[in-house]
Formats: sequence, C-alpha cells, structure tokens
Amino acid sequence: MTVGRLSDALVSAGSLLVVAAVLGVLVVLARQPALQQFMPAQIHRGGAVNDELTVRFQQAAMMLHAGRYDHALAALHRVLELSPRLPEAHVNIGYALLGLGKLEAARGFFLSAIDLRPYQGNAYWGLAQVYEQQGDLPAALGAMRTYIHLAPPNDPYVRRARSALWEWEQQLQRGPLPEAEQRFLDQGARQWEDRNSPQLDSADPPPSGMTDAPLQP
Repeated sequence: MTVGRLSDALVSAGSLLVVAAVLGVLVVLARQPALQQFMPAQIHRGGAVNDELTVRFQQAAMMLHAGRYDHALAALHRVLELSPRLPEAHVNIGYALLGLGKLEAARGFFLSAIDLRPYQGNAYWGLAQVYEQQGDLPAALGAMRTYIHLAPPNDPYVRRARSALWEWEQQLQRGPLPEAEQRFLDQGARQWEDRNSPQLDSADPPPSGMTDAPLQP
C-alpha cells in the first residue's frame, strides 16, 4: 500500500470512529426525555461567545447523562455567565441539582426556567420529580399533567408520564404501601421500562455494542 493510500485509510478509519462516538452519545441522549440535550437554534450564530456556549452546554449535557453532576454544574454556571436568561441552562442546572439531592435548589431553577419560558415542557417534568421526592404528590400530578399537555405529538415519553400519573393517583387513594410491596412494584416498573424503551419500539435498533441504559429524569 502506498503512503497516500495508507494516509487515506487512516483518515477514513478516524472518521468512522468519530461517527461511532457521536452515535453512541445520541443513543444515550435519546433515552432521556427531560434534559435539554442540544443548544437552541438561536445561539448558533458564530462568534467566540456562542462557540463557548455551545461547547460548555454540550459538555454539561454529557456530564449529566454520565451522572457527573458536579462537573455539569461547573459547565452550566459558565453558560449562565455567558447567557443568564437561557431557559435550557436553568433546566439542566435543575437536573444536576436534582441528581445531587438538592431538591429546593432544583425546584428554584425549574421554576426560573418556566418564568423565562412558560412552555418549557421538560422543566415541568423536573418539577414533578422534585415534588414526588418531597412527598407532595398533588403538586407532582399537576406538574406532570402540564408536561403531557405540552408534549409534542408522538412523544415516546408521554406513556412514562401517564404511568407516573397512574401510580401517584393510586398512592394518594390507598396511602403509603408497605416497604416490601413498594420494592416489588419498583422492580416491576423497571422491568416494564426495559421491555418498552423507545429503542425497542423503533424500527431501527441501536448499533451493536452501544449501551442505552435508562436514566432517571
């Protein structure tokens, strides 16, 4: 093989690796209905500030999906320095704080995202998660119903939202379950989710070797 052909082959192999890496990230991101995964279109206008916004935002999204919430917060705080009124940044900070168990702080950022953009559906999903963990199921129901109302047609995550509504409504009617029974139901819910992921419903399965373990919103 000549030097030129070897160089071309190496470039092609490198390109394939980059494409595979991007696809792997997209497969993981597709499982999460709540996180804001990509920058809004109005920010892609070029320039140093916008370039840094895009990089920091996408870094934070990947850190969130990896469960590295402290790292995600660091990137998102820089995003807010560059664009304080960006609703998507407020939403993702809410999810980072939720992952750290800082419920009140997370609630504040979800509410600030809604103040900035009342139709920011994933902020309502986050609020529902906060209220559930705080034991305020009526508030959780209201937030999740709003998420469903704002969801676009054929949103594959609406059924998860409806499942949560049913569970919370049943819990309100019957009161808290014994711990053993609750563990049994939680296990069944995880098994149901594994059998009914968006990837399994899709006509195009994820590429071989790529993981798509579900993440809690």
